[in-house]
Parts: sequence; C-alpha cells; structure tokens
Amino acid sequence: MAIPLTSPSDFFGRIPTFLSENGPGFAVSVVVAAAAQFLSDHYGAPAMLMALLLGIAFHFLAEEGRCVPGIALTSKTVLRIGVALLGARISVELLIGLGPQLIGLVVAGVILTILFGLLGARLLGRGWRFALLTGGAVAICGASAAMAIAAVLPKNEHSERNLIFTVLSVTVLSTIAMIAYPIITAALELDDIAAGVFLGGTIHDVAQVVGAGFSVSNETGETATLVKLIRVTMLAPVVLTFALLIRAFAEDDARKDGKRPPLMPFFVVMFLVLAAINSFGFIPEFAQSFLADVSKWALLVSIAAVGMKTSLKTIFDVGGQAIVLIVAQTIFIAGFILYGITHFAS
Repeated sequence: MAIPLTSPSDFFGRIPTFLSENGPGFAVSVVVAAAAQFLSDHYGAPAMLMALLLGIAFHFLAEEGRCVPGIALTSKTVLRIGVALLGARISVELLIGLGPQLIGLVVAGVILTILFGLLGARLLGRGWRFALLTGGAVAICGASAAMAIAAVLPKNEHSERNLIFTVLSVTVLSTIAMIAYPIITAALELDDIAAGVFLGGTIHDVAQVVGAGFSVSNETGETATLVKLIRVTMLAPVVLTFALLIRAFAEDDARKDGKRPPLMPFFVVMFLVLAAINSFGFIPEFAQSFLADVSKWALLVSIAAVGMKTSLKTIFDVGGQAIVLIVAQTIFIAGFILYGITHFAS
C-alpha cells in the first residue's frame, strides 16, 4: 500500500523505493511489448495478439518474485495512460466531417451491439460484466476498449480471465475480418466510401481497420480510419455511462473492497480533456503523432502485463457460450452497419 506523502521531500524520497519495487515488472513488460512489435513489423502478426501470447508464456513472473508488483502496476496504471492519450486523436472536426447520417449509424451500431451483448449474455447464461466487456470491445475499438471497460467494472474472481479472453478473441476476430471483409465489399460491389464505412464501422482494432481499408483503395482507407476514430470517440461516454450505472445499480458488487467507484474515472476525464484541447486546434500535428505513438506503446506494454498475469489454463475455462457470444456480437455489428449503409446512409 502506498505511503501517504506530506511534502515534496517525501515524494522525491519515495521515488527510489517506487522504482525498486515496480521497475523490474515494468521493464519485463516493455521487453515483451518490444518483442511483440518486432514480430508485428517483420512478420505481419498483430502486435496486440503477440504481446498477449508472449505475456501468457511468461506468466510465472507474475506469480512470485521481484516482478510481481511492477506487472500489476503496468497492467492498470500504464493501461489508463494509454487510453487517456487516445483522446489526442479525437476532435469535433472529425464528427462534422462524416455527416449526421453516418455519425448516427456508427453511434447506433455501438449502442445496439452492447445491448445485443446484454441480451445474448442473458440467453447464454453469462453475467452482465462479461456482456459489457465483450459488447464494448466489439462495438468500439477492440482490445483498447476491453481494457478501458475492465478498469471500471467491479472485480470478481473471473475478471482477469474474462479480460484476457476478450482481448484474445477480438484480436483474432479483427485479424480474420481484415482479410475477409474487403472480399465482402468487393462481392457486394460497394463503392470506396461505402466500403470504408463498412470496414471502419465493423472491424474491432484500429490497426486492422487501416490494413483492410488501404488494401481496397486510398479513399477507402481514409474513410475507414475516420469512421473508426468516430467509434473510438464513443469510448469515453460509454465507459462513463458504465461507471455511473455501476455506481447506481451495482453498489454491493462495486463496494466489496470498501471503496465506492469514482463518479468519473480519471483516465476518462483526461481522454475528454485531450479531445477538447485537440478540437480547439491546440495540439499540433507532430504532438498528435507523438501522443498516438505513446498511447500505442502504453497499451501494448499494458497488454503484455495483463498476459503475464493470466494463466493459459484459465482462458479455456471461459466456456463455449463465451465464444458464441463474442462471435455473435461481431456478426451483429457487421450486419447492422451493412444494412445501414445500403438503406439509410447511401
């Protein structure tokens, strides 16, 4: 537990102890993330997936030894930093650029996918935590959304297992979609704009959206990236809504550790602050690029730490219903966006 600090000298005096306690775990998470990025750059494998799998292989480091506290810190605090910095890529101009019909379609897709997940979870006998986790990950931005949502959900004995399953599943499904969805757009003879809206509105992770979009055409790639960023914009309001609902209706679960959940998580506040600053044009392009890189690495390092905290055996305990649910959510959002493109946003 952290020692209360009463003066600047206390703060600076604690830094060596803090680094000694958490440095080894953070360092090994960075090494795993760097290895994952190397594999991604040289062999085309999704970096998030590689970080997750490599992290799982080093699970023993999170069980005992000097790395345990640093891995725990990295899986939580570094994650929140990465999510908060995503706000620097968001602006009101992005929203205006798409137009009201497409914005409405994307927002409706996010909301309905989450509601579909809640309904599906009830039918399959899964809990509401799992439904919000998988539904938000599929609806918004894959692994990043899963980790952000997990940060505000009340914890139980299955929390880490469900998070690692969700990150693994959405990353695999996103990679499959990156290959399959451009084929679908060609078969349906969608034009470049419509194809971009479909790819950006349905594929889970940003990197796979970019890969799929630019494999069709430059215009499709640019449109897909823009639409995807609109979905990322939904991350803050969705996480905030979840936090408020949990605070209001899941009081017993949320207060098992004796603490009341925060009205608005700090990383969500920072996401919104950065988005507001960027909307006024106060973040120059080079700074946006730098913050995007920091965010990407923070998320990659944190998912490596999450992987290290999870035993491979526990993933297989999730059950077939969980796989059915997350695949069904993926199919639902793809079908909804495709229907919307052809009937309302054309």
